[in-house]
Amino acid sequence: MEKEVIEIEGKDIDMVEAEFMNIRQSTIRSAEGGHIELQQVGALSIDGERIEVTQGAAVLMRGANISLNQSVAILAAGNTTNLNFSCSPVSVSADETVVNKSAVGVMAAREINSNNSTAILMIGRNVNGNVTTLLDWRSALALGAVAGGVLGLFSIFRKR
Repeated sequence: MEKEVIEIEGKDIDMVEAEFMNIRQSTIRSAEGGHIELQQVGALSIDGERIEVTQGAAVLMRGANISLNQSVAILAAGNTTNLNFSCSPVSVSADETVVNKSAVGVMAAREINSNNSTAILMIGRNVNGNVTTLLDWRSALALGAVAGGVLGLFSIFRKR
């Protein structure tokens, strides 16, 4: 069985599906496949087993192994996620997240390894390395209680 390989450069693509794909300097609405390599690509949805993005941007990424290098992903969800000089508002991993000099909004993983990174909120069983967080579990709990109280107060005034 021959494996399907697609190489694209400088195009505007609606949907692409292949076992192996290498896409450069393009825009994609949806990409689905086994091994996906993207360089300087803007994408709406990426779904694959192994995803490698260099200097790209994506709204939604789902895969077993996600690797971002100098990239932005709004939501990155996978088994293993690597962020290197990247930004992701939400990163969820089933197993491990490795963050190197990156910024993450909310990060959740079984094990988090960080090197000089920042995060608003981290949720993990094991956290290793140097990371700066805005909220720890105590301040997140206090912030939730204050937000709940304010919303409850507004709901009382709204009924009148």
